[in-house]
Amino acid sequence: MRPKTLAKRVAKLALEKKAEDIVIMDVRKLTSITDFFVLCSADSSVQLKAIVDHIVEELEKKGIKAWHVEGYTNLTWVLIDYVDVVVHAFLKPAREFYGLERFWGDAKFEYVTDDSLKAKKKTNKTKKGESDKDASISEGISESEN
Repeated sequence: MRPKTLAKRVAKLALEKKAEDIVIMDVRKLTSITDFFVLCSADSSVQLKAIVDHIVEELEKKGIKAWHVEGYTNLTWVLIDYVDVVVHAFLKPAREFYGLERFWGDAKFEYVTDDSLKAKKKTNKTKKGESDKDASISEGISESEN
């Protein structure tokens, strides 16, 4: 799976567990350590664990195994490293404190929400000649450049 596709899949999986403030950050022009960050927030450690478990388990079903998971025992900030895509799942106060969006402010940001997912599905279904497979690649993503 290509890095951009993996990042979008991770965002969608996080959304399935009601993660909030989901953003895909394209950091390819800023660093060589990875291509994309996917950030998301949870209201509680129970929700954070559910989000992380869902992402890891669903991707493993597709044969995609995390290279490294860090922070799982503390459940404040969990990092899931897929090499080309690094997932940062936070409790809200930790995300605010560490401010990765501010630190990586020159990255290209794509915001993922329930509303953007529904809007994209509706828009994609009305396009002539576009299959459901084509629609699923871009669904749920709205772009904004900072």
